Amino acid sequence: MQASENLKTNAMTYIDLPEGNTRKLSFYLAMEEYVARSLHQGGDCFFMWQVEPSVIFGRNQVAENEVNIAYCRQHGIRMFRRKSGGGCVYADMSNVMLSYITEEGSVDDTFARYMTMITEALNQMGIAACKNDRNDIMIGQQKVSGNAIYHLSGKNIAHGTLLYDTDMEHMLQAITPSRQKLDKHGVESVRQRIGLLKDYTQLPFADIRQQLRHHLCSRTYGMTAEDIRRTEEIEKEYLDERFIFGK
Repeated sequence: MQASENLKTNAMTYIDLPEGNTRKLSFYLAMEEYVARSLHQGGDCFFMWQVEPSVIFGRNQVAENEVNIAYCRQHGIRMFRRKSGGGCVYADMSNVMLSYITEEGSVDDTFARYMTMITEALNQMGIAACKNDRNDIMIGQQKVSGNAIYHLSGKNIAHGTLLYDTDMEHMLQAITPSRQKLDKHGVESVRQRIGLLKDYTQLPFADIRQQLRHHLCSRTYGMTAEDIRRTEEIEKEYLDERFIFGK
């Protein structure tokens, strides 16, 4: 059976947050944990989310080395730490964040499956995306998606960002990668590495979100008020300054 056939028969559940307001990035990280620990939907789960301007760095990173903290505070860009590894990313309302929760298994196999699902879904939309040998989804030589994964007891959580458009000035100023990292990729600036989906497709942003959901998920679970309350309890850890900026 080909991979594309696997996608079409994937009985993933879309976890829907039935409210109109945009929450802090910390809530969606907590929502991943809540889904993994407490929701039993009988299969893989997936959801998408958007946030006001934010940066999010990996569990092992030192914030001061990765983030222009003064710039972020001056421009109202929130800063968060996640529990997966990987690098620092910038997110805003012009891109979409992806969350995939699945049963425990090989982390490498899970990550490969997640990357294949997203890549093939984009291919189905006529977008010539491919995954590289790290954690990126590329169009040509430009990165349109960075991803990471981590393990909880009994579950794996993979997540990433999918760039449609973004405030490039904020992205360039808020994140401060080392010169060595830039040189590793053979480019002179972050901007040369970053691609935006809007430059490779005529599909509106809303259509890409809708098609991703339709392509990957066959059913929906709506978060209840109790689900949201319990997610907010988990969120408190992600909002703790000691967690965010601790070494």
